[in-house]
Amino acid sequence: MESLIINVNWVAVVVGAVIAFILGWLWYSDKMFGKKWKAGIGVPVVVSKPMIRSIVAQAGATFLLAWVIGVTATTNSFALAILIGLTCAGLIKANGLFAGKTITAIAIETSYVIVMVAVMIVTHAVL
Repeated sequence: MESLIINVNWVAVVVGAVIAFILGWLWYSDKMFGKKWKAGIGVPVVVSKPMIRSIVAQAGATFLLAWVIGVTATTNSFALAILIGLTCAGLIKANGLFAGKTITAIAIETSYVIVMVAVMIVTHAVL
């Protein structure tokens, strides 16, 4: 259990999570991929329901992913961090296929996860 906490660069974990979360807002905005993504998952262009639970879940999961990348950084396991990112992307792809999402929507979701992992790895390299 100590290996999950000791020697983790918590500044890099938090900064990486915040940057990745903000990137998500931009990624899924109408300025980037939001309209195509919404069309690909069957959501109206204007979402009328409150999204606070979704935002909280995304923030929590983004932090957990940043933490996992932080743990891999303590052992210099760059390849493991990439494998974790590809695994997450693969699971999201499978979920999208089961849900009947379009290939475009799935590509937007999976590429965001890969970019998140890249941002987190770079954050650990810099900080």
